[in-house]
Amino acid sequence: MKIITLVENTSANESCIAEHGLSVYIVTEKHRLLLDTGQTDAVVKNAEALGVDLTAVDTVILSHGHYDHSGGILPFSKLNPNAGLIMQRSAAEPHYNGERYIGIDTEILGLPNLRLIDGDLRLDEELFLFSGVTGRRCYPQGNKKLSCMRSGKKAKDDFAHEQYLVITQNGKQWLLSGCAHNGILNILDRYRELFGSEPDYVLSGFHMMKRDAEHTEEEKAVIIQTARELAQMKTVFYSGHCTGAPAFELMKEIMGDKLIALHSGQQVI
Repeated sequence: MKIITLVENTSANESCIAEHGLSVYIVTEKHRLLLDTGQTDAVVKNAEALGVDLTAVDTVILSHGHYDHSGGILPFSKLNPNAGLIMQRSAAEPHYNGERYIGIDTEILGLPNLRLIDGDLRLDEELFLFSGVTGRRCYPQGNKKLSCMRSGKKAKDDFAHEQYLVITQNGKQWLLSGCAHNGILNILDRYRELFGSEPDYVLSGFHMMKRDAEHTEEEKAVIIQTARELAQMKTVFYSGHCTGAPAFELMKEIMGDKLIALHSGQQVI
């Protein structure tokens, strides 16, 4: 198995572009995958710089319906029109941060290999997608400004459009998420319901970033409680993107070697 971070907010390779977004390239025994595609064509440029052949990718998984995870889909599809694209049907809804549109480019909905799903999906013995996370403990505070359009009216986003990829390989299980808008603890609770155990590895943003301001005491309490619970698990966590540097450092103090930073151009394994 191989995992390379193609796009992330920071770069570990001077040849790779850093942008606010996430894209992860994954090689398993049976598949060449992308989880998300960043927000621009940086995914294509970085793959070329790293010698990653995107024409060999067979499946693209969109974790949720936001621009910073879906913006590279159209540039990628021009390079590789044969790869399947899987997203939750509700990821096609318009999404907003305040008044700013943050949803996907609607041209994506016309791609011939798009597969819209509702809920969980077993692809094969290696790959499983799940959604249906309803818990709200240690819920990311950054969700408060996020909304979606339903039946012509704006509504608070419940992130039903968010899905999570589970990869089983060599007796180990990886849980991959884009931003963990539903809260990483709640996602892990749902994982335990499905699998009866904890994953060996998690790769995900934690959606704790706060732009142009320090975290409030309430926000810090959520970050600290999350880190304390994660530190008690056997799982190793890789995180970046929407986690934000201040939150990551606060969690790192608690989690130590169980928390590893992601960067563009980095080979995770």
